[in-house]
Amino acid sequence: MPNGLEIAKAAIEDFKKIQEYMMLARKENATETYAKLKDEYLSLKAILNVAGVNLTDIDKIKE
Repeated sequence: MPNGLEIAKAAIEDFKKIQEYMMLARKENATETYAKLKDEYLSLKAILNVAGVNLTDIDKIKE
């Protein structure tokens, strides 16, 4: 069973990955893909906020 630190680490990695995909989707003007990724981004952002993770330095999207 993973501990809180392992869960936070996985969520941070997922958050960074989603942001990369969002930037690519925006660059390619893939609006539907971007919207779906944004849903995932917002969910991960909420989870990380509840976990007390400071997103200031890792949030590249700023939405």
